[in-house]
Amino acid sequence: MIKVYGIKQCSTMKKAFDWLAANNLPYEFHDYKKFGISHEQIKLWAKQLGWKVLLNTKGTTWRKLPEAVRDGISEETALQLMQEQPSLIKRPVIEAGGKLWVGYDEAQLARLHKEAQ
Repeated sequence: MIKVYGIKQCSTMKKAFDWLAANNLPYEFHDYKKFGISHEQIKLWAKQLGWKVLLNTKGTTWRKLPEAVRDGISEETALQLMQEQPSLIKRPVIEAGGKLWVGYDEAQLARLHKEAQ
């Protein structure tokens, strides 16, 4: 089963949902803006991918953080901030077949589709 994590109203998520639907890939969606995300889940993702891969530094939420926080960001601070403000997590996060992908990338989604068949 494919599990997709993200924020429903995000434009990047819409692209991912559209791609999954167009390729008839069933998935379960977890809206971490609505349901939250555990610190343990974020730590697990960070262990697999690295916390810097997960941290969305291009969005408004990141830009609204005080400059001192952005400049002095550490893994511990980043993980805490991502749990408190899920908009700081890149989207989508996709779990499938024991693998983990972050961000919208059609090549990655095509590999996911191939593996799912």
